[in-house]
Amino acid sequence: MLDVLKALTSDLEHNLPVALATIAQVQGASPAALGMKILVHPDGSAIGNVGGGLLEDAILKDALAALRDGRSRLTHYALREEGENAVGVLCGGEVQVFIEVFMPKPTLLIVGGGHVGSPLAEMARLLNYEVNLADVRPERGQPFDPATLTANTFVVIVTEDAVSDEAALRQALPTPAPYLGMIGSKRKCQIVLDHLRAENVDESLLARVHAPVGLNLGGRQPAEVALAILAEIEMVRHHGHAEPKGTLKTETTS
Repeated sequence: MLDVLKALTSDLEHNLPVALATIAQVQGASPAALGMKILVHPDGSAIGNVGGGLLEDAILKDALAALRDGRSRLTHYALREEGENAVGVLCGGEVQVFIEVFMPKPTLLIVGGGHVGSPLAEMARLLNYEVNLADVRPERGQPFDPATLTANTFVVIVTEDAVSDEAALRQALPTPAPYLGMIGSKRKCQIVLDHLRAENVDESLLARVHAPVGLNLGGRQPAEVALAILAEIEMVRHHGHAEPKGTLKTETTS
């Protein structure tokens, strides 16, 4: 177990995604004991053990699924050959496993360090994003490098002209970034997308683009636009929905 905890500490220090599976409950005969742990990486490699055999294989599979979803979960396994949650063994016991997902700090790449980019960066840091700025002006940021974009990088394109926006979007589209947002009017965004269609860019890639960027919160000032953009990113990151949680109703008495 010490090796597992040391590896977990190292992975967290290096901001790497990992899943820690812990045997949380055991009933009846089982090769797994309460408290056993295994640390699972996205490439399928693992440290530790949770009983071995088909049970461990099932736990590893669910840990990888949890990593892909970015969500922790409680899983149940029946140590039988058939039936609900069966893993194909004869022990006859029941096992519950808590799979805890540790995701790396999200990165927000802002392409364009102008009026909207500045408040967006400030707000994102409050939500624990690693913020990077890319801009053609050296005093504003580094050159845009699409090779740095990962499945944990959220990209917002807010340059000062449509040509630069289009160029950045063209480079970002093939990357694994889970969010691509581009600022502008509906007309401007449509023209940019049409240009890319004319270049035979696949529609599945264009469908990933949030343009005009941000939720429709109504504000027009730079900080208000930045808030709408960050709200949309958070919605995508947490698989949420852009709707009110609800309004409490008070009962009236006559």
